[in-house]
Amino acid sequence: MKELQVISASREHKDRLFNFVFGRPENKKWTLSLYNAVNGSSYEDETEIEFNTLEEYLYVHMKNDTSFLFAGYISLYEHQSTYNPNMPLRMMQYISAVYDGYISSNDLDKYGEELLRIPTPKLVVFYNGTKDEPDEKILRLSDSFSKSTRKNADIEVKVRMININYGRNKELMEACRPLYEYSWFIQTIREFRKELKDIGEAVGRALGVMPEDFILKPFLREHMAEVANMLSEELQELNAKQLIARANYKKGQINGEKKGINSMSNLISWLFSQNRDEDVKKASNDPEYLEKLFAEYKEANKKK
Repeated sequence: MKELQVISASREHKDRLFNFVFGRPENKKWTLSLYNAVNGSSYEDETEIEFNTLEEYLYVHMKNDTSFLFAGYISLYEHQSTYNPNMPLRMMQYISAVYDGYISSNDLDKYGEELLRIPTPKLVVFYNGTKDEPDEKILRLSDSFSKSTRKNADIEVKVRMININYGRNKELMEACRPLYEYSWFIQTIREFRKELKDIGEAVGRALGVMPEDFILKPFLREHMAEVANMLSEELQELNAKQLIARANYKKGQINGEKKGINSMSNLISWLFSQNRDEDVKKASNDPEYLEKLFAEYKEANKKK
């Protein structure tokens, strides 16, 4: 069987820290540790992991998903710092594109008479936002259907959401040392951020107090500048979304056409990808300017 073709990475897309740690080929050992902890397995050969993340599937500012083939499964892992109940819909769209790539790469005929054997999907969201959420919950696509029709739906998508904040899911953390250390690192940075404005300084201090036996420490120390930049951009993006959401709320819900064509998240990602940070800041305090940006975004996407 041919390996799934990996779409080349766009330099406009930047990793979130979670994917930078667990989604890099050189860190497959940590990816395998996470896989085993999540699935209760005990595989040992990380070289069998085949990453197949679709780098350019969505026009996003920061990549927060990792997809890979292993042990007969296509595992799609996504990191979220804010709770998103629409993950089943998003992951259904994503996994469909992954299957298209798999079928093409392996010269399979989905129109033929023979039943195709394809990897089983495993969809997981790792949540570490500040909103209190249970250790684990299942998000279902059917929750988006009307209550009167959902029992008759012919499709369902389930996404497992796991809370990876420090102190949560202790058994999982014990089973995956890199995940425990990642959780500790993020929580320690949050604590230092209470007194420090500069996130780079908070990252440096967190690394300074990180125990020497942490296996992530050499990697994080080597990439300290990148780590600080990723966390800074994550925070900037989160703040921008919150600011614009408040500005939009003050004026009232945008009209149905704009809402149907564009999401707030996509607009912000589009602006960030063009290094238009100042436009994001201005829109957060100017609802009319926000509408102008929506119109510009709509026009730009017509040309694609």
